Amino acid sequence: MLTVENLTLHYGHSQILYDVSMTADVGKVTCLMGSNGVGKTSLLKAVSGTHNRSGGDISLDGNTISRNTSAHALAKAGVGYVPQGRDVFPLMTVRENLETGFACLDRQDRLVPDEIFELFPVLQDMKNRRGGDLSGGQQQQLAIARALVAKPKLLLLDEPTEGIQPNIIKQIGEVIRYLRDRGDMAIILVEQFFDFAYDLGDEFVALKRGEVILRDAKSSLERETLMQSVTI
Repeated sequence: MLTVENLTLHYGHSQILYDVSMTADVGKVTCLMGSNGVGKTSLLKAVSGTHNRSGGDISLDGNTISRNTSAHALAKAGVGYVPQGRDVFPLMTVRENLETGFACLDRQDRLVPDEIFELFPVLQDMKNRRGGDLSGGQQQQLAIARALVAKPKLLLLDEPTEGIQPNIIKQIGEVIRYLRDRGDMAIILVEQFFDFAYDLGDEFVALKRGEVILRDAKSSLERETLMQSVTI
């Protein structure tokens, strides 16, 4: 679904990513790992079009993505992005937040599927509450649900467990596993919670100082090797 080759990225005069290459396959969770400040979020921003890469190539579903492709165009092409911090609209209701995903859809497809409320029952109960009135965990569920409304082929999740209570972390993990096993999307998960990532991940990419230092499948990767790579 996604191929990234030799991607570089700058913020002003500072280079953040150095020749990063990775893939993400349909029906798999690819975990992007590393300590704070190594460039994980920057890579997701480059893939989602929210920050232009400096160089390198990205292809989505076999189609080359140019450097100036907008975030909206990428969303219409099937990239769903759940940013760190969730970014829900605090004064809009839960339903209105979900309906912002319609911007990526043709008019006849603009509906919130029942499956969304099956995955996140609390959103059904709170659909008329303002997004800013929800707890952090509920906002995280809303942010993921909003991305799913747009029917992504590639789902980017940036630190979905950050600041979330354990029972909701478990529920989010079950949703990610369900989406993976459904087999119609690729998932990239940026995650600091090692056990959560290791449990869900099929492929692992570790970054250090903006460079890939490890890229391997879970089936051929020792847990201890991965842990050492992401805690350096």
